[in-house]
Amino acid sequence: MTTQRIPTTVITGFLGAGKTTLVRHLLAHAKGRRIALIINEFGDIGVDKDVLAGCGDETCREEDMIELANGCICCTVADDFIPTMKALLARPDRPDHIVIETSGLALPQPLIRAFNWPEIKAEVTIDGVITVADAAALAEGRFAANEAAVDAQRRLDEMLDHDTPLGELFEDQLVAADMIVLNKTDLVAAEALDGVEAELKKHMRKGTSIVRAANGHVDAAALLGLGMGTEDDLEGRESHHELEHDGEGHEHDDFDSFSLTLEAGPGKTELLEAISRTIAEHDVLRLKGFAAIPGAGARLAIQAVGPRVNAYFDRAWTEGEARQTRLVVIGESPLARETIEASLRQVMQAA
Repeated sequence: MTTQRIPTTVITGFLGAGKTTLVRHLLAHAKGRRIALIINEFGDIGVDKDVLAGCGDETCREEDMIELANGCICCTVADDFIPTMKALLARPDRPDHIVIETSGLALPQPLIRAFNWPEIKAEVTIDGVITVADAAALAEGRFAANEAAVDAQRRLDEMLDHDTPLGELFEDQLVAADMIVLNKTDLVAAEALDGVEAELKKHMRKGTSIVRAANGHVDAAALLGLGMGTEDDLEGRESHHELEHDGEGHEHDDFDSFSLTLEAGPGKTELLEAISRTIAEHDVLRLKGFAAIPGAGARLAIQAVGPRVNAYFDRAWTEGEARQTRLVVIGESPLARETIEASLRQVMQAA
C-alpha cells in the first residue's frame, strides 16, 4: 500500500449555488483519476447522489459514491465522517482523489479540523477547500453580508422580514475557502459581476482566488492538485460562532427540513407553478427533488432557490422504479410543514 496521502477536495457553498453541478462536471472531466465522492445531504432523500450517479463515466462508479444523510457533516464528524473515511481508506482499490460535497448548511471549519485526527491525517490531506457562490443571487442582494443589500431584498421578499444567520454562514464559508468559484456568471451583467467580486473580497482571506464559472464548468486542473494542506493552515478560518464562543461547535436550530413523496399528478407547467407559489407564500429557502410527470418517460429533476425554479428531465425511469414525486424542502425553523405539504398536494389532487 502506498504511503502517499490521498488528496481531498472539500466543496462547500450556500444552498443552490451549484455544488452538485460543479462536482458532476468535475467527475466527467477527471482525466483518468479515480475519484471517491462523499455527499452530505441535508434531508432524508438522496437527491444529489441520484443526480451524480447519472454521469455515466468510469470515474464515478456507484461504489465510489458515499452518502452521509444523517445531518450536517460538520455536526456528525465523529459518528459519520471519521468511520466513513476509515472504511474508504481500508479498500484495496484506494481512490486517487476524494471529493467531499458538503450540505449547503455546513460550516467547513469543523470538517477541516477533522483531518487532523491521527487516523485520518496519516493517510489523507486536504488538497483545497472550494466554496461555490451564486453570482446571480449575490447580485440581487440575496445571501450577502451587505446590510443595505439585505434590507433592499427584505422589502421585496417576505422571507427575509426577520433576522437570519444566513449572512454569517455565507461569510464563514468564504473565509474557510482556498478558492471561490463564482458560479452562474452568465446570468449577471459584467459591471454587476465586478461589484459582486468586490463585495466577496471584503470577507475572504487574503490570497484566496476567485474563478468565474457558468453551469459549474471549471477545468479539473484548476480545482484538483492545489496541494494546500489546509488542515495545517487553520489561522484566519475561524467561523463567527467559534470566534464568539472560544471554538465551541454549532447547531442548526435555525434551519429545518422535511421530505415528502407524492404520486404522479399534474403536468410540468402546473407542478412548477405550484412550487413557485408555495415558495413565495412560505419560508422556503430551498426545494429540490424529482417529479413524475404523466406521459413522460423520464423523471423531472427540480432545483429551486428562492424565486428561481429550474427543472429538466435528467434520465429515463428504470424498469420497476416507482414513478413518484419526491421532494426535499429546506427553510428557516420552524417550517409550516403541514401548510406547505397541503399546498403541494392540492395541485396533485386537482390533476
